[in-house]
Amino acid sequence: MNSTNDTEFLAERFEESRSHLRAVAYRMLGSLSEAEDAVQEAWLRLSRSETDEVVNLGGWLTTVVGRVCLDMLRSRTARREEAMEDGLRLPDPIISSEDGVDPEHEALLADSVGLALLVVLESLAPAERLAFVLHDMFAVPFDEIAPVVGRTPAAARQLASRARRRVQGSAPVPDPDLAQQRRVVDAFLAAARGGDFDALVAVLDPDVVARSDSGSLRPFTVVRGAEAVARQASMFAKAAGTARPALVNGAAGIVATVDGKPFSVLAFTIVRDRIVALDILTGPERLGQLDLTVLGH
Repeated sequence: MNSTNDTEFLAERFEESRSHLRAVAYRMLGSLSEAEDAVQEAWLRLSRSETDEVVNLGGWLTTVVGRVCLDMLRSRTARREEAMEDGLRLPDPIISSEDGVDPEHEALLADSVGLALLVVLESLAPAERLAFVLHDMFAVPFDEIAPVVGRTPAAARQLASRARRRVQGSAPVPDPDLAQQRRVVDAFLAAARGGDFDALVAVLDPDVVARSDSGSLRPFTVVRGAEAVARQASMFAKAAGTARPALVNGAAGIVATVDGKPFSVLAFTIVRDRIVALDILTGPERLGQLDLTVLGH
């Protein structure tokens, strides 16, 4: 396909799939910028391919993006091993106003892809992540996933099954009621700022886990247990300036600012009115890449 008309037709079809492809890539990579790179690479591959015999272009593009993301994940894993570091990081959060999710983010956030789930996906082997994301989140058949991971369909099914067990064991399903989520987050914030340790512990699940990513400033840290997390929250409340309510990956969260500049983003996973996971992003270089204009001034 080399003619201008053919190229324009392909470009139109690609744009129709772009939001879906970004959603696939974001779940695969946990990075908004890398997801954009993967989608762009898929366009380059499409523009260089003979697609006359492709019956389902959307499905073809989905597997192409999956393949690109798999290569990127494998490269990322190799770099971490070479650096002899754990390489852990929080995925990029998607910030929205509580007045409603930005239309551009709606496809990215379909299926309630909270940060806690993305953190678990980060722990999967690249092929497991691809099999789970494509099959469980986007209903791609295993016979189409198999060639991407270089396995049989049965082996691809096993990859997804292993990933599913890890997700089900580690990524709790949050309460769906946003208003109730906000009440829990407000109670957390009031207790932390008021120095009410008992009230803070009461709103936390006994086995709560708090993950903090400070970028290059400090290594990725994990704190477990209500009392330990409550102590950390009290220190955070003293350091943070203004706490602005926001939706973080579609759930009630907080963007803290100091002198008008973002200081941290807090994402909460709330189950049965208790906070079971708290994900905190404080790295200035990562915060600087986030679009916080959706929150207004």
